[in-house]
Order: sequence, then C-alpha cells, then structure tokens
Amino acid sequence: MGHRLKLGATLLVGICALVLTFAFNLPEVTRLLVTVAGGLLALSMVWEMVQTLKSGRYGIDLLAIMAIVATLVVGEYWASLMILVMLTGGDALEDYATRKAGQELKSLLDNSPQLAHKQTAAGLTDIVANAVAVGDTLVVKPNELVPVDGEIIAGEANFDESSLTGEARPVFKQVGDRLLSGSVNGSGAITMTARHTAADSQYQALVKLVATAQDQPAKFVRMADRYAVPFTIIAIVIAAFAWVISGNPVRFAEVLVVASPCPLILAAPIALVAGMSRASRSGIVIKAGAVVEKMALAKTVAFDKTGTLTQGKLLVSKIVPIGDFTAEQLCLLAASVEQQSTHVLARSLVAYVGADQLKTATEVKEQPAQGVQAMIGAQLVKVGKASFAQVPAAMPLPDQTAIYVSVAGAYAGYITFADQLRPEAETTLERLRHQGLKHLMMLTGDQSAVAKAVGNQLDLDEIHGNCLPEDKINLIKATPEAYHPVIMVGDGINDAPSLAAADVGIAMGAHGATAASESADVVILKDDLEKVATAIQISQETMKIAKQDVIVGIIILVILMLIATTGVIPALVGAICQEVVDVITILLALKARKGHWFTPKTKLPLKNSVRPE
Repeated sequence: MGHRLKLGATLLVGICALVLTFAFNLPEVTRLLVTVAGGLLALSMVWEMVQTLKSGRYGIDLLAIMAIVATLVVGEYWASLMILVMLTGGDALEDYATRKAGQELKSLLDNSPQLAHKQTAAGLTDIVANAVAVGDTLVVKPNELVPVDGEIIAGEANFDESSLTGEARPVFKQVGDRLLSGSVNGSGAITMTARHTAADSQYQALVKLVATAQDQPAKFVRMADRYAVPFTIIAIVIAAFAWVISGNPVRFAEVLVVASPCPLILAAPIALVAGMSRASRSGIVIKAGAVVEKMALAKTVAFDKTGTLTQGKLLVSKIVPIGDFTAEQLCLLAASVEQQSTHVLARSLVAYVGADQLKTATEVKEQPAQGVQAMIGAQLVKVGKASFAQVPAAMPLPDQTAIYVSVAGAYAGYITFADQLRPEAETTLERLRHQGLKHLMMLTGDQSAVAKAVGNQLDLDEIHGNCLPEDKINLIKATPEAYHPVIMVGDGINDAPSLAAADVGIAMGAHGATAASESADVVILKDDLEKVATAIQISQETMKIAKQDVIVGIIILVILMLIATTGVIPALVGAICQEVVDVITILLALKARKGHWFTPKTKLPLKNSVRPE
C-alpha cells in the first residue's frame, strides 16, 4: 500500500472514530476500530522494516511501531490514531517533497524532442526525431525544439539552451554554428544539416543519463540508520526508567510516543534530493545521492588536460616572420590563402585575423596533408608543412604545432598554435583549494613537455603526461588513502574508464563525448570548468544541512523524552509534539535547495608544490 493510500485509510478511520464516539457514544466500538486498524498498519510497517533489513540497512521504524503498540495496549487509542496520522502523513509529505525537489531533473525527460521537419524535393515532411539520419536537411520553426545535433546552413535565430546548460540567456546562432538537440528556437525559422542521429545527439544522451538516475541511499543515509541503534536504546532506557519510577505503564507509552526517529528517516534523503535539485538548476546533473556525500568528502581532484583544463582547440600562439615581413603581414597573407580551407588550423587562423580583413585569393590549390597555395595579388603564397613551404633544411623548426609560409618561393616565417588554458581554470583550482581539496593532479595523454608547459601555469601538485587510459586508472588507484575520495574530471572518450574508476567521475558534457557522460557520476551541462567547484560546494552545503538537521532533531526528541518521563505530556499531546519535530525536520532539509546554512571554509594558502618529472 502506498503512503498516500495509508494516509487516506488512516484519515478515514479517524473520521469514523469521531462519528462513533461523539455522534453515537460508542467509545468501545471506536477503541476496537482503532485497535484493528492500528494493528494492520503496524503490521505493514513491520513488513517495510523487514524489507529494509534485507537490504542491509537497519530498520529505523522500530520506535514508531513500539509507540503504536504501547499506546494501544494501555488504552490510549486516540494517541495511537494521532501517531498513525502523523507517521503516514509524514511519509506522504516526504514523497511530495522528494518529487518537488527533483522536478528539475525530470524536466529533461518532459522536453525530449519528438518531431522533425525533413526537407525533401516534394517539400517539408514531418518525421519522428528517431528517424532522422545523418546528413538530412531539417527545418526548425520558431518555438520548436531542435530534434538532433546539427549545423545551421540557412537562417539565424536566438536559441534557448537553458534545459541543457542552465543558462537562461538566449544564444544567437547563425550559419555554420552548431545546434544542440533539445534547445528551443525562439525567433526565426532556420535550416540545418543533421550531424548526429537522435540516439547519438547531446540531448538524448542526457535523457538517458537522467532516466537512469536513482535516489540511491548515500553513505550518510546508512549512517543515519546506524544512529538509530543508540537512539533506540536510549529511548527504550528512558521509557523503561519512566515506567519504573512512576509504576505506571502509561508513562512508558508516553515516552515512546515522542521518540519516533523521524529526523533520521527524513533529514538525509530529503536534503540529498534537494541538493541534487539545486545542482540541476545550476546546469549540473548528479546521478545518485551517494555521489553528493563523496563529493562533499573529496580530498583529491584529477583533471584531464585537453578540453578540460584547456579550451580543447588550437589557437594562434606565436607569429615569427623571416626577412622583411612583419608579423601582421605574415599572418594576413597566410590567413588569406587559408580562408577556403576547412582544416582546423585554417579556421583558427582566419578567426584570429578576422574574415573582413582578408585579401582576395585566386588560383587556390590545396594539396591534401601538405598545404594550400594561392595567388595574393601577383605573389604565389604557400602555407602548410615545412617541406611544402620550401623551408631551408638548416632552418631550426619549433617544437609546437606550426604552419610555414613562403612568398614568391622565399621562406617568410612560421605561425605556431597551442591549446590555451580555459580562462576560468586558475579560479576553479583556487576555489577547490578554499573548499578543502588537498591534492590536485593533471592526467593527460599529451607529451610530458606539453603537459608541463600547461600545468606549470596552474597550482597543481602532480602533472603526468603520456598517459594511456590504463595509466590514468593506475594513478587514481595509487592515490594514498588519506587523499580519498578522488574526483576525476574529463570530457573525452579516452576519459571514460578513469571517470568510472574514480570515486566520483565528472564529465564536461557540453561538448564532451557521450561515453564520458554515461560513465560519469556527474555531468556538467555547460562548458564551464568552474561548475566543478560549484558541484563540490553544493555537495558540502547539502551534507552540512543534512547533518545539522539530524543532530537538531535528535536533541529535540531527547529533550521531549526526558520531559515525558515526568508525566506532564499526555500521549496525545506527545504525538502532536513529535509531528511538529517532523515538520521542522522536513523544512530544514529543504533548505538544501538554496544552501542558506553553509559557512565557507577558511581560505587555504596556495602551495608551492613540487611537480614531478
């Protein structure tokens, strides 16, 4: 029987009891009705407790069951009825709070793209999103969802990507820009080319991620179960003491009435779900409650480099002219030749110069894997590999990725490219230090020299280059126990194994591989590394609130039990007081949706770390 049905049945019994007692003056019938109904509900609670024990957790409803039985035995059936109403009501309220707190996570499922308008020779044809094939030409009308990942080939519009990134501000996109499935077209019809099927698109990957998310009990919830063992013993001892000193078994029931451990039952799970909901509103999907505690306790964060600490794209780093050319002239000539190329370095170079600054290129010829040549005015300009650009054999070449330029058969210089640090990388690592993270590492497959060149700009304790996926796993497992739990942050397919091996895997999911998102415990929906620190902060705040809530609830209950030993709290009043504690517990746990109770950690000094070779 569901909690809402139990609440409804209990309320119906209560109404019948009131009518029988005050309308027909049949107190004995009322007592029989409440005793039978209370006994049945107590049995159902026993069954739930047995199932809990089978799952390896301590059943924390024992005191509630004892209170119901004790009040029925001593004839306090109105108190029994009140306990039943409050317990079933509390369970129903917990279910509501859980649904309410988690509705942001479920919103991804509600907004899944279902329909696509396919452009054919005969016109537009409506097809289901799952039927879209790579290469199909689609039309997305205003206020419609983008059905699959793709690229705009005609038109421009503002798009709402808030369901994917948590960013409410509309994003303007035009021809050549990437579209994410699940974003909403807000202003004008556009034509796009499908680059992925629905199953492989960004939104569907996130839908699968959320669909598999479960409110698994975190370690802290199991700790709360263990708190119930000494709490139950204390409650029984106090109740027995009250019975002995008073000689009245009713006193035993009065103490147990206020001893129901609802703060232990409610505080942790509601706080965890509320914290997960808060994270979702920030563009962070946390798959399970257990992950929240692990992040809150984390001591180490390991980062991949490319696409995680860096922007994941090669940008112009250095321009080195030779002879009479200036850096500006060399770069302009090279970009003008490359303006029609689709090579990643060509796009980066053109973006660096600016398309409106380029010179007209004629007689353009591209030699695959070698370079591009074109006439710029009356001069033949070649751009590409050193051999293609006729670089003299004695000329020293840079270690970085570079393109070489020759003008009219004479070597004119080279342009290097490098992956740049994310602008928020340094701030993110500083925040992590402030939050108590003791050990920060970089694990990358890039060459050690490149890894060090990037890593030495940041406050890292370890830098490891030339790492295969199994090397990353071994380094994570080799982390000393004092530095666990370990968080791994990555975005590529090669990061998926290490994300799964870490205590907590965080995937940069905005542009990352689907495999990384699926193997991770947390997915950052926006391309912002600082969200990693935000996820940890939310986890720390959530666990702080949950622990404080449990402690406050236990203290209040112990005080009420001690007062009840004097006999000044009748069983019925005690039941009402106990439910007040339950309401306080739920309200305090829901504070995790905003995190108002958190006090930031003291700022830690940045370390002058020794970086291994």
